[in-house]
Amino acid sequence: MNANLILEMKEIHKTFKGNTGENRQVLKAVNIEVKAGECVGIVGESGSGKSTLAKLIVHLIPATKGQIFFKGKDITCLSKKELKAYYRKVQMVFQEPLSTFSPKMKIGTYLSESFIHYENMKKSEAHKRALELLKMVGLCETYINKYPHELSGGELQRVVIARSIGINPDLIICDEATSALDVSLQKQIIELLMNFKKNNQFSTLFITHDLALAERLCDRTYVMYQGEIVEVLKGNDIVESAVNPYTRKLLESVFNMKKIKEVLEAV
Repeated sequence: MNANLILEMKEIHKTFKGNTGENRQVLKAVNIEVKAGECVGIVGESGSGKSTLAKLIVHLIPATKGQIFFKGKDITCLSKKELKAYYRKVQMVFQEPLSTFSPKMKIGTYLSESFIHYENMKKSEAHKRALELLKMVGLCETYINKYPHELSGGELQRVVIARSIGINPDLIICDEATSALDVSLQKQIIELLMNFKKNNQFSTLFITHDLALAERLCDRTYVMYQGEIVEVLKGNDIVESAVNPYTRKLLESVFNMKKIKEVLEAV
């Protein structure tokens, strides 16, 4: 086992049973590695298996076959106590930020509870840390007393990212974290993620359907098609180095890709 590996997925298979009893194989012998400090992209169309991978990593569903290693330890089966420690080190940012919040919970409580739960902080200390996190993601202190419905989608996603990085995880999984936002808000969140990528040591698994975005953010990108990895591409060389027919088709189907890349270059 490479000591520099944060996450390793080995020969992962996932099969779901349909309503009529038939089996539907969603993942087929998937192998993925994420190294310390690395941003790794998972790219594919809807239904390719990207989000299923994320759910396996955070133990929302079990794998049918295969192993998942986190910092060298097999985390396929974890006890309740082990799972709590695991969630301290692995955080997830979902596509729809509002679904992450309880409508009756203030933003300050949402940010503070992870410190109270994982680090046994006193409420006053956790509150102070929550204020620091708001500032870190460009939101003023008054947001601490607001409710989720009072924030825009971009502001909510900033809060979710703040909470994710607040407890200093080893791995953050972003599952289509910008796709539900309009272009201007996407730019803000991308800029935020890029700054954190430069200034923090955690690893990132960035799941997206947007190859242009993956090229800009990721050190390495896995391309998925019908539950399989069909190509692995390095850094900012996706457009030039992609050879798989499916990857080339994805590139051709990206709407106004040149314009999107120009927006990203301005970040």
